[in-house]
Amino acid sequence: MESQDIFQEKNGVDENLPKNAEVEEKEGVTNAEPLAQEADETSVPETEEAEQPVVVEKYSREQIVARIKTLLDTPIEEVKDEVESLKQQYYKIRKAEIEAAHKLFEETPEEERGDFQIPFDDQEEELKRLLTDFKEKKSAYIELQEKVREANLTRKQAILDRIKEFLDDTDNIGKYYNEFKELQQEFKEIVEVPATEVSNLWKQFQTYSENFYDLLKIHNELRDYDFKKNLEQKTALCEQAEALAENADILASFKTLQSLHDEWRGIGPVSKELRESIWTRFKEASTVINKRYQQHFESLKETAQANEQAKTALCEELEGIDCDALQSFAEWDEKTKMILDLQERWKAIGFATRKVNTQLFERFRKGCDQFFARKAEYYKSVKENMAANLEKKKALCEQAEALKESTDWRATADKLVKLQQEWRTIGAVPRKYSDAVWKKFTEACDYFFERRKQNFSSKKDEEQANLLAKQAVIEKLNAIGETVDKEDGLAQVRALMAEWAAVGHVPFKEKDKLRKQYQDAVDAHFKRWNVKENLNRMNAFAENVEQLASSEQAQNKLYHERERLVRAYENLKSDLQTYQNNMGFLNISTQSGNKMVKELERKIQKLKEDMELLVQKIDLIDEKLR
Repeated sequence: MESQDIFQEKNGVDENLPKNAEVEEKEGVTNAEPLAQEADETSVPETEEAEQPVVVEKYSREQIVARIKTLLDTPIEEVKDEVESLKQQYYKIRKAEIEAAHKLFEETPEEERGDFQIPFDDQEEELKRLLTDFKEKKSAYIELQEKVREANLTRKQAILDRIKEFLDDTDNIGKYYNEFKELQQEFKEIVEVPATEVSNLWKQFQTYSENFYDLLKIHNELRDYDFKKNLEQKTALCEQAEALAENADILASFKTLQSLHDEWRGIGPVSKELRESIWTRFKEASTVINKRYQQHFESLKETAQANEQAKTALCEELEGIDCDALQSFAEWDEKTKMILDLQERWKAIGFATRKVNTQLFERFRKGCDQFFARKAEYYKSVKENMAANLEKKKALCEQAEALKESTDWRATADKLVKLQQEWRTIGAVPRKYSDAVWKKFTEACDYFFERRKQNFSSKKDEEQANLLAKQAVIEKLNAIGETVDKEDGLAQVRALMAEWAAVGHVPFKEKDKLRKQYQDAVDAHFKRWNVKENLNRMNAFAENVEQLASSEQAQNKLYHERERLVRAYENLKSDLQTYQNNMGFLNISTQSGNKMVKELERKIQKLKEDMELLVQKIDLIDEKLR
């Protein structure tokens, strides 16, 4: 999947928009106001924002069990939603397996099926055990939270009891002011209490606070100071809430507004005559943000519909890729870049509508997974072929190394050349072995050919001398004059032919040209004296064969000559086939066509005679080789 590793995607935007975050200020509150109940009714509950559905990757049942097992070591409050989602996914997979088995059962003819058996689930017992452990941990966590809340409740009740003691001691109310302020702050800092007690605690606290301040007649100056300070703080919150209307990031603005409401609840009361106006100002600023927040999600809904169409188009583009047509690494790489580009475009689109967002993602991911699975299969097959090619090339290396010390220069060279040709027909091998196996093969071949080169270098001078000797024979043949009679001339020609045959090898590049000059000179004399050309050639060849057979390394020389004759025969055979094919294209109804036919017939006949002569020469060598 080159997963192949595709990205993850969460669910779409929550369409259940939060309510206006507003608070009301009660009359008669002198320091801390009873805003908890109003916050529950008008602001966004914490659980609504925190308990968003956790989206997990699409796992197999085995992977789900393994994932839950790892999550058990994580704090319960961080993973409880994911564990629940994994559990639902597991039983969704299980349900699909049972439905598929039941469908297969229903499709089986009645006479062939027995009782329906629910497929065995080898993971369910482990899952149940893990969920039981998780439930126990969760229960322990909840129990601990409840203990914390109960402890906090006890603390708050103790604070209330202490404040009530202040109220009972009316004669000394002034001396409790500082302690009362500390208890007030401590009461506010204690947050987590049982939900059923929140409202009552705040009402009781506010009542005690009001009564306390009412008793502080001798401390009206302090009370007025608190009112003024609270007014300043609430005015600052109003200004901050009003400034949020200018912030382009409505989500950040709404979140900040919730924080401002939390701060508002923690600020004590203002003077009674300003209480309603300051609250109205704060509420109106909140209403502006709440309306923009609502409009934002309506806009998101329209955007989500457009995103749905865009993602559907990407799915169709992905599904249109024909993996069967990809037959090379380059083609797979090109399509891989296309897939990665589609994934980047997918990421940039954003969420579609909630009801189809997950379906579209699963569809897109399935297409990507299928592509990378096919790519993996292709690379695996290529890898297997490369491994087979490596074994073949290793075998060739072993053969080459076995031949590199040979002194049978011609036969071994031919074998190594064939090994090199076979090497070229073998495909690629894994890159990490390519250089090593090639080096091993070439070193063996180079070692042999370097030895052969050194062996043949001493023969170059000899071949040059032979070249001069054969050129001298040709010059002598050409020097036989026109006045020489037939018998004397043929004797001279045959003597020169014997001299020619006695001369050893010449440089390979001069061989064919020199032989043609020699044969042309001999044929010219035979033609002048009306000696049948093929017979003369055969006689001359027989003399050469006799000399080759009597020389050192006769076997190798005869084999070499036979191979040359076979190659010449095959070349003439190919030319004959060409001329015969050309005969079928000529129009003999015209005079020019008739001339062409006669010329081709003459050439075809000449080729047949030459081929027959070659067959006779090959037969002659075969007799010597028996």
